[in-house]
This record gives sequence, structure tokens and C-alpha cells, in this order.
Amino acid sequence: MALKWAYSSLKWPLEDLERNLALLVEHGWEGWETRESLDWLGTPKRLRKMCESIGIQIAAVSGPNVPMSRVDQAFEINKRRIEYASDLGVSLLMTKGPGIKDHPTSDEGLQHVADMYNELARHGEPLGVTVNYHPHINHFVDSKEEWIRFMPLLDECRLCMDMSHAVRWGYDPVEATQAYGDRISLVHLHDEKEGEGADIGEGPMCDYAAFLKAVQAVGYDDWVVVCPGGQHPAEKSISSIRKYLGSIGYL
Repeated sequence: MALKWAYSSLKWPLEDLERNLALLVEHGWEGWETRESLDWLGTPKRLRKMCESIGIQIAAVSGPNVPMSRVDQAFEINKRRIEYASDLGVSLLMTKGPGIKDHPTSDEGLQHVADMYNELARHGEPLGVTVNYHPHINHFVDSKEEWIRFMPLLDECRLCMDMSHAVRWGYDPVEATQAYGDRISLVHLHDEKEGEGADIGEGPMCDYAAFLKAVQAVGYDDWVVVCPGGQHPAEKSISSIRKYLGSIGYL
């Protein structure tokens, strides 16, 4: 099974989008994950035409943090981004949980947030969009123990398996992948060095080859999104990350 490789626009200045997408194609990347606002991206027709002309796919659309309340604007914004992804023909939406900490996190609180995610997943299903929960440090779910309690509650929402946050919680990403392999529908790679964000391979913060092997072993063969974390210019990161992944047997 061959993985598909995409690059996150997390670190890109807005005005360089077309240039950077062209750089991705030049260096052999298949896709990208968009983080930009819909106001700036424009219509799905416009963005689809741009990507088709450059020759690159959109792997996933990112939404804002899922809030604690349905009356919070971010909940409806996530629905609009699901609809935008559907109009683009993109099947994956990724979003983090509430950007607050409420510890100790109660079972009722975990169930409430899971219900929010599952409702968004139900909104996406008839539109052909799979909603993915992205685990993240310093958010409502913020430990290995809480993550283990939270995952069984996501009966409709799927998982963006981001190895970096598992590592930060002291959870071996290979073990986490084996535990949740049947839930994964998107994979993220990050790195850090001396506590700061870094490009993949500059740490490294885990054994990436072992992690990716575990991902494939559970039957996953879809998008792996690489998130740049350093302060390098886009072209350097795009090139150097690809070379590192090649050095461990990928790309």
C-alpha cells in the first residue's frame, strides 16, 4: 500500500500560495492541506481551478477549534468549511478540540465535546466529507489518559493521527496507532528540536520510519500531511523535508 504525501500550508504567508504550490509540484509532492480562511481562498471553483492548473491535489481542509457550545460561531464555521470541502471534492476535514483546559476533565465534559464532533461528522457524511478529530496539547483533551477515555466516545468522527501530540503526552505513537488504527483517516507529521518547532528530521522527536510502518500495518493508505515547524524559507523546507523522508525509505 502506497501512502500519499501532502504538505501543510501552516507556515505560509498568504500572498505566496500559488508560488508555494508550484514549488511543491516541482519537488514531487502530491498534495497540500489548506489552513487559510475561506474569505481569502475565494470560491471552491477558483481554488479548484488554481490547483488543477498547477497540478496538485487538496488533501484536507482544516477547520477552527471545535467549541464547547453550539451557539459559538466556530461550530457553524466548521460546518461551512465542511461544505466548502465538499464543493472542492475534498473528502477530509481536520479540526482540533476546544482551546481551553478544564482539569480534571470530567466524563460529562468529554462526552459533551465528543457529541459536538459526532454532530459535525453527521453533517459531513452526506456531503462526502469525513470529519477528523486532531488531538492537541494544551486543549480540552490534554493527556494520554484523557485521550484514551475520549476516543471511544467518537462513534462517528474519525481520527487525524498526529504523532507529535502523542509523543508530548508520553504516548508511544506506534502504540497509539495500533490502538486506534481502525479510526485513522488522516495522518500528520511534526517535529521539534530543543522544545521548539522544527522541520521533519531536525529533531527527530520520534522514529518516523517505525511510526509510518505502523500506520501502514493497520491498513492505512491515504494522505500523510507533513507540517513544517522551523523558520526556514518555504522552498528550503519543501526540499529538505522531502529529502529526509526519502532517506528513511519514503517519498
